[in-house]
Amino acid sequence: MRLHLVLLCAAAVPAFCQSSVPRYEVKRAPSAITVDGKLDDKAWETANKIDLIFPWAAQTGAKQKTTARLLWDDNNLYVSYACDDADITVTHTQHDDPTYLDDAVEIFINPLPSQTSVYYGLEMNAGAVLYDYIMFQPGGHLFKQFDLRGVKLATTRRDGGWNLEVSIPWPNFEALSKPPKPGTTWTANINRWDGTEPHRRMSNWSDPQTPTPNPHVPQRFGELVFVQ
Repeated sequence: MRLHLVLLCAAAVPAFCQSSVPRYEVKRAPSAITVDGKLDDKAWETANKIDLIFPWAAQTGAKQKTTARLLWDDNNLYVSYACDDADITVTHTQHDDPTYLDDAVEIFINPLPSQTSVYYGLEMNAGAVLYDYIMFQPGGHLFKQFDLRGVKLATTRRDGGWNLEVSIPWPNFEALSKPPKPGTTWTANINRWDGTEPHRRMSNWSDPQTPTPNPHVPQRFGELVFVQ
């Protein structure tokens, strides 16, 4: 199901302080990327790294490292994750299952930063299962019936962890934005849920600055600046 003008009717809010959130330059992929979860394409060597942080000291799960990278080309946004993990848990196997309850990574994407009422969510577990939706704020109203089209997703396991690779075609964002050009800025947050209760921990790219773990704070998304 596609959303068009209804998304543009969401109320705009004042821009957040840009200096208070991280900024990442999304480089154009210099060569082809095969989405197989191996992360061995030469293009990934050109991408800057994002190391996720651990904002909530009260969580008791292990602080296992996550490194993310992003690239783009004429067709897709590409995201990769390299997750250190001593004990990988996957229990959900069907599309739109609550993958965030497993060992999982996320990206929330806002292609129209002048508003923070609507954004896209992708939550992907270590078994390459996707939970995708559109989120409406405030209130956290989730439109689960929305399905992204043409997404490719793959994972691999390695000694000491797992990797995930995903490509997202640009037409999925057309309700809020045209495909980016060099100089375009979107906002996003990149997150990871790691471990099982009661020893479970969330890590993030941009600190949501909430008292308890909650990544759904679009005013605190970091900036993605697309560059050539």
